[in-house]
Amino acid sequence: MDSAPFKPADTGHDIFDVYFSADVETDGPIPGPFSMLSFGLVLAGTFDGKTFSRPGQYNESFYRELRPISDEFQPDALRVNRLDRERLLREGTLPVTAMTDAAEWVKSLAGTGRPILVAYPLSFDWSFLYWYFIRFSTVGSPFNYSQCFDVKTAFAVKARIPVASAGRRRLVPRLRSNGIHTHNALDDAVEQAQVFANLFEWDGNHGEGH
Repeated sequence: MDSAPFKPADTGHDIFDVYFSADVETDGPIPGPFSMLSFGLVLAGTFDGKTFSRPGQYNESFYRELRPISDEFQPDALRVNRLDRERLLREGTLPVTAMTDAAEWVKSLAGTGRPILVAYPLSFDWSFLYWYFIRFSTVGSPFNYSQCFDVKTAFAVKARIPVASAGRRRLVPRLRSNGIHTHNALDDAVEQAQVFANLFEWDGNHGEGH
């Protein structure tokens, strides 16, 4: 759900990160030929270089279901996300409206902080969201061209395992979310935000998970 503007605390630092956990659901592997059907963004925390602060609740969020932009789609993708593409062709939010509203929401919530997009893994969600922001948002990308954080890489570094082995199934118990991966973009963004915060506060692997 959308909510009242969040005002980050005064950190005393000129530059600080404001993290947004992101998840997308699509009808294919790449943006342009295929469409982003829904996306969710959730405030996931702030970091000023010394102190990481997670939100008390994950209720600062943005969710939209979008009108497809092409006729191409992969049935397997729709079976995973269970979105009704025909309904979205009739009722989905126009991409220009959804992406402009999302960019303005992110900028408003971040205030004087620097918005950082968070995903696990980053590459898929970033490719769709960045492409859509550049292609459709009238105010551009709130994450510029590189303000992003890959949870998978961070987990690999802290756990001292190869990136290729840093899938969600390898998460140690203390890092896992109490939510369920539903393939609803907002639900999954919240779940991911919890994993991200747990990982940020984790000191690293001391024999766990091997």
